Amino acid sequence: MSTDTIADLPPDVPATAALDHGRLRRKTIGRGSHALWRPPAARDALGITLDANEGRLPDLVPIRMGRMVASPFAFLRGSAAVMAADLASTPTMGENVQLCGDAHLANFGIYASPERRLVFDLNDFDETHIGPWEWDIKRLAASFMVAARENGFSEAVCRDVARHVGRVYRETIRRFAGMRALEVWYAVLDVERVIAEAEAARAHRYRRAIDISLEEARRRDHISALGKLSRPNPDGNGWLIRDRPPLLQRLPMDDPSRKVVPVLYRAYLRSLTPDRRVLVEKHRLLDVALKVVGVGSVGTRCYIVLFAGPAGGPLILQVKEARVSVLEPFVKHVRHSHQGERVVTGQRILQAFSDSFLGWTRSPNTKTEYYVRQLHDMKYSIDIADLRQPGMELYGEVCAWTLARAHARSGDPAVIAGYLGKSDVFDEALADFAVAYADQTERDHAALAAAIRAGKVAAEHGI
Repeated sequence: MSTDTIADLPPDVPATAALDHGRLRRKTIGRGSHALWRPPAARDALGITLDANEGRLPDLVPIRMGRMVASPFAFLRGSAAVMAADLASTPTMGENVQLCGDAHLANFGIYASPERRLVFDLNDFDETHIGPWEWDIKRLAASFMVAARENGFSEAVCRDVARHVGRVYRETIRRFAGMRALEVWYAVLDVERVIAEAEAARAHRYRRAIDISLEEARRRDHISALGKLSRPNPDGNGWLIRDRPPLLQRLPMDDPSRKVVPVLYRAYLRSLTPDRRVLVEKHRLLDVALKVVGVGSVGTRCYIVLFAGPAGGPLILQVKEARVSVLEPFVKHVRHSHQGERVVTGQRILQAFSDSFLGWTRSPNTKTEYYVRQLHDMKYSIDIADLRQPGMELYGEVCAWTLARAHARSGDPAVIAGYLGKSDVFDEALADFAVAYADQTERDHAALAAAIRAGKVAAEHGI
């Protein structure tokens, strides 16, 4: 038996060779080249935005347009397809990872692990796909630039925030490059530790700026969701979902969509591991509703399904349509047979802890594919509009750390670290890109607003 300690054992991959491999790629794609943003020839952001409405529920599309035109940041959130096409024209150094695919700063947040710890992580995977790591970090930096402008920061401060995101990503991926694969896999950002470190280092500045309420996060569980989403059934048999059209609409008993739910449910059960299947099967179906969610997802089919357990406890699942990732047309040789399974698999790769109820299903009639997850399991999002400069900087740190950890789980962090190096060349280039793309986003937003004013695009505002 070996007498080596864990500390004495060699890393899983020869990191030095991988670092050297990454450095060599600078000769092909210089780090400074990531600063460049030139709109591709015949670029049509408005056309891509409107094409993305195809296949959505027609009555809800004007709500999507109204939400996207609310601000440049709202436009960025809803225009993942536009940025995917844009990023496809930008330089990449050749290392692919499992991408979030829509890594803007509002797609990170707090939720409960199966052990009921509050953790911070990515929380949206509709567009997850294999692809170049640069695409995620560029979308993240650009989103911070746009959001910082909307919060009224000076242009210099906005650029500093974007550069800071690049620096933290670069330094974090380098730390992960020196860790063994299992260490990377088990790395997690504990929310209470983040707050404690912020308090110790900056005398409460960051906590007040971000204003994370752990108690409020813990209260946002399935019991509180039940109170908000449902009402007692008059016949005394559990609950019914509250009607709040157009954002939440109960499906009548004779609605064709409702009749398909049992079939969707059986297919979902088959996607679960045996232990999770036993748990879900303890619950009986009570009610179903169509729910409007997010910005970019508005108009896709998203159902809230309410169950009750043997002792009356609720289980609320979200059954959300899974469309082809906006990245798929731009990634060669990677296709998926089931889009719901793609979302679930990507989430499990990218997150430190994933929802115990994750699964997928398919409609037998329309062949529409869905993924399933639990609704409201201590999920808590940072109020980005209220962030002051210190809070925006700390939020940038935790998002960049989280994205680097997510990429390191599937890719080779040593190759990326070798390419990025120890200097700030990439950080500066990323900041330049963020500034240029934020300008582009503002122009695209203005074009959508003009089309709405001209009556070319229908929009419902404030919904």
